Amino acid sequence: MKFINYLKGIAGVGIFPMISLLIFFVFFLVLLIWAVKVNKKHIAELEQLPLQPDKPDHRN
Repeated sequence: MKFINYLKGIAGVGIFPMISLLIFFVFFLVLLIWAVKVNKKHIAELEQLPLQPDKPDHRN
């Protein structure tokens, strides 16, 4: 028995690809909106993080 035959037995299985596509689309839409609206000064600070000397970690 092929795998596709198992999927045919599940009621409403056709909605799962649409839900996955919707989640994928919404995630990247939110990410795009965040990238456009984020403070450019904050992005500049994040760009410099790998170049800054290490600071001592005071956490225990």
